[in-house]
Amino acid sequence: MAVRALVVDDSGFFRRRIVEILNADAGIEVVGTAANGQEAIDEASKLRPDVIVMDIEMPVMDGITAVRRIMARNPTPILMFSSLTFEGAKATLDALEAGAADFLPKRFEDISRDQQEARAVLCRRVRALGLRRRRPPAINPPSSPAAGAPGIAPRPSAPSAAPPLRQDRTPVRMRDFRAVLIGTSTGGPVALQKVLTALPANFPLPLLLVQHMPATFTPAFAQRLNSLCAIQVKEAADGDVLQPGLALLAPGGMQMVVESRGGQQRIRIVESEAGQHYRPCVDVTFKSAAPVFGGQVLAIIMTGMGADGREGVRLLKQQGAKVWAQDEDSCVVYGMPAAVAEAGLVDRVLSLDQIGPLMASGV
Repeated sequence: MAVRALVVDDSGFFRRRIVEILNADAGIEVVGTAANGQEAIDEASKLRPDVIVMDIEMPVMDGITAVRRIMARNPTPILMFSSLTFEGAKATLDALEAGAADFLPKRFEDISRDQQEARAVLCRRVRALGLRRRRPPAINPPSSPAAGAPGIAPRPSAPSAAPPLRQDRTPVRMRDFRAVLIGTSTGGPVALQKVLTALPANFPLPLLLVQHMPATFTPAFAQRLNSLCAIQVKEAADGDVLQPGLALLAPGGMQMVVESRGGQQRIRIVESEAGQHYRPCVDVTFKSAAPVFGGQVLAIIMTGMGADGREGVRLLKQQGAKVWAQDEDSCVVYGMPAAVAEAGLVDRVLSLDQIGPLMASGV
């Protein structure tokens, strides 16, 4: 059965364009449209779509207010359209905090220079979020709700070709590591906020964060995290020195690598290679850390589409690194964690609510 979508935008031209793109995908059916936030609330209640695609800036009621009210009344995965400006980034982060699951640039050329690829990206995101909404509840759901995935029903894990996981139950000691590496994508902004706000100011390790995000978004995201966390968070810059209690966020549109220079571990910000799909890319950062830290790394893969991070984790795992993955029930999209789990590279599978407190317990 096709994913049922509701399209919300005050521009009639843009609504028609999105409806045409989504209906051209055999896996999606647009069941309704709305021109403002209030109409979105009404249509969501009436139509019960699997996913909502919605603009942020609208008359009568803005998208952020609409997201908050929809999630309170009829929890539904919502994909926001955003402008690629600093103000647009702040508004999008507000929408994600209100309960939206994902976002895309409103200008298709900002998604991809190839119009067909931009359309394909939109459809893939809508299908992934819509299908996640439809999945049946898990037989034994977690005791606490899945932060960062409001209103998205959990489900039992799918069968995997990987051997059964024997979870590492040894006590967590941060002093056993030299750095923490975290990779995220869809659902990642809220998930990262959940994890990092659980860490104490005296957290003893540097953290490297790789979140798939446009260049105009990472400064605002780093600022927001820094204002909420006890640790320090900043957008990484070329030459930054890794320090305990400092989280460095990979800048959007670029690649963040770590290297040893003069007895210090420093960040180098580099251009993406031709054909590099993710900018920033989890694999690029994780692979660069392997020769610098060896196995003295805690690598964490959380919610996101695709398999970015799997090969970087594989390289770190070969050197003895510990690997944690977010569990399926608490992910907005169980793609990246599934990739590392199914490759047999994971030491612990944890809910989003468990990751930060477990890290803090090892301080």
